[in-house]
Amino acid sequence: MRLIIVSGRSGSGKTIALRVLEDLGFYCVDNLPIMLLPTLVHAVQEQYQDVAVSIDVRNLPENPEQLSDALDFLPDKVAPEILFLDAEDKILLQRFGETRRMHPLSRHEMPLSEALQLEFKLLEPLAERATWRIESSDLSVHQLSEQVSERVLGRATSRLIVVFQSFGYKYGLPADLDYAFDARILPNPHWEPELKPLTGSDPAVQHFFAQQPLVTKFIYQLETFLATWLPHFQRSNRSYLTVGIGCTGGQHRSVYIAEQLAERFQGLDLKVQVRHRESHRRK
Repeated sequence: MRLIIVSGRSGSGKTIALRVLEDLGFYCVDNLPIMLLPTLVHAVQEQYQDVAVSIDVRNLPENPEQLSDALDFLPDKVAPEILFLDAEDKILLQRFGETRRMHPLSRHEMPLSEALQLEFKLLEPLAERATWRIESSDLSVHQLSEQVSERVLGRATSRLIVVFQSFGYKYGLPADLDYAFDARILPNPHWEPELKPLTGSDPAVQHFFAQQPLVTKFIYQLETFLATWLPHFQRSNRSYLTVGIGCTGGQHRSVYIAEQLAERFQGLDLKVQVRHRESHRRK
């Protein structure tokens, strides 16, 4: 039996994730007390092949050790996979403001910002054991649904999904990266007046980078590193790998390198995707 535990802070998208799993054929249970998880699994393992359970701050045990006990007491053939969702505090605050819903910890009459911080602390044991982490701050409902589906189906088909994601360090490090490579040491077309308003996807910027030996060497060494280790990820039954390429603003160097790497790994026994986190910031 396959068991997926969906968890994360309130407002991060757990309901959407559980709905996606239900559409994929999972038997889904929402808001199950963690101590009842072994009982549920023992009861349904002969009837259902795929089960998903949503666990959040409302149904965690007071003692963190009880959480480990509940996960470790599952049948030997059931190895739970944990999907943990989160978002930036300012985004969660905005979402609660828009929906006017009450946070589960608000009954303690604490400010919403403090409730979010406490919730993060209480859920940390689950986050540390996560199989997948999704940062939903910049994702639409459709994009979030797509990422949940990709992770689950990728594991089911044993086909590794590799995402090359560009980002800007000035806006923070993405929370769901498996690797992060810093391209800020490379020549920056931002200082070329005719190239500044463009991105790494534009031919003029691509021509600029193609003339830079340091950029060529950077890409070659990253390609060699990934070509060496990607087969090991595939053999370990990994379903999803996110490789981040960061520069200062996430518009030129990181975009170009992410696209170059994606082009080099396209056509192999992988599903390759490219995402540019800062594309919406382009003026």
